[in-house]
Amino acid sequence: MYAVTITAPGGPEVLSWTEVPDPVPGPGGEVVVEVTASAVNRADLLQRAGHYPPPPGAPAYPGLECSGRVIELSADVRDWAVGDEVCALLGGGGYAEKVAVPAGQLLPVPRGLTVAEAAALPEVACTVWSNVVDIARLRRGETLLVHGGGSGIGTFAIQLGRAMGARVIATARAHKHEAIKALGADVAIDYSTEDFVAAVRKATDDRGADVILDIIGGAYLARNIDALAPNGRLAIIGMQGGRKAEFNLGALMAKRGSISATTLRARPLAEKAEIVRRVREQIWPLVESGAVRPVIDRRLPMAQAAQAHRVVEANEHIGKVLLLAR
Repeated sequence: MYAVTITAPGGPEVLSWTEVPDPVPGPGGEVVVEVTASAVNRADLLQRAGHYPPPPGAPAYPGLECSGRVIELSADVRDWAVGDEVCALLGGGGYAEKVAVPAGQLLPVPRGLTVAEAAALPEVACTVWSNVVDIARLRRGETLLVHGGGSGIGTFAIQLGRAMGARVIATARAHKHEAIKALGADVAIDYSTEDFVAAVRKATDDRGADVILDIIGGAYLARNIDALAPNGRLAIIGMQGGRKAEFNLGALMAKRGSISATTLRARPLAEKAEIVRRVREQIWPLVESGAVRPVIDRRLPMAQAAQAHRVVEANEHIGKVLLLAR
């Protein structure tokens, strides 16, 4: 089979469409998926640059999600069969024609979507659900602030917040505002020209956001605390603005606020399987009803993964960039 390999840490030019050995289903309940599509995530760009290695046992190729068809399974897999159309959360390896996946990380292709479209869902659905719903406990009537509203994570979080009955505020460049408002953002803030703290306070009558989903990290930490409502919850899932920051602990205590910070890729398999199970139970009905849908900016052949990485690095896309294996 062919896969996108990383020839050396570096820019998009280090990605190569290369012939590699076929995967086999490992013991403990794995299946092999013939990949239809994968999707580009920021973590893939970090891995390519040498900053985010895959967890032990995961394929060395990039790709944290995929969709396709089950073609082989280990003897102890009971809930899936050869021929099933699926999408999957991966520890790596999605940029390939085939990938071995723990059976607990498989999801059925939601009714109403094509197999290729389903590749845009597993990573964002599991990340947003586990942080916004499970950890930060967003409730109906609360205000959700989503940073990076035009990203794959952001477009999904906006829709989920709306579906849960929350008021949604999102930050994004001005040219993305029309799109994110169509997805359900009540207020759009241009982070390049506006003070998002002041804008959030104005939009909430000075109360602040109950839940903040943050992909920036260090550069936004102090301001995110300023933007929190009393008893607010800040969920950090990215470090695009740095790993370190100094903030006023008293400001957080005065708001009775809390901060969580997670990555999905390195979680134990049992935790990921539980997240996938809950996503199937709680999120898939919203996808199948049309309340939440994958937002796909463009589709490129998997052999053009370098171009897909350039698109994501330029940050001009809205939603997900898909890579098609077939």
